[in-house]
Amino acid sequence: MKGVWREEGSRGLGFGAAVVDVWTVPLPSDAPASFDVFVNGVLQERGRDYEVAGRTLRFRKPLAREGRLGVTRWASMFLGVAGTYRKNDSVDVVYEVGGKRKVATGLPIYPPDEERPA
Repeated sequence: MKGVWREEGSRGLGFGAAVVDVWTVPLPSDAPASFDVFVNGVLQERGRDYEVAGRTLRFRKPLAREGRLGVTRWASMFLGVAGTYRKNDSVDVVYEVGGKRKVATGLPIYPPDEERPA
């Protein structure tokens, strides 16, 4: 099921488990079972800040990526009329492969209502 997290032992509306929105981030294909996760440069704690389901990180905290800038917005920034102040989270994963440290930065973020590409 995309974008939902079923809370065990939670009452919700009395019709079973409560449903919580989940933002998902795919892990790099070569990431081993042991890795560190950072959101905007801040180390996250597994179990508190995120969960792992297969090859996917699952966050309850809302995450967002700034979309592509339109022509008008880009032109206003170029001319110094306006800046961009949209939320733009970055999820990074640090891990080791073959004794070498690797960092995957700016991983794609999928909101609860968006299907993840296969």
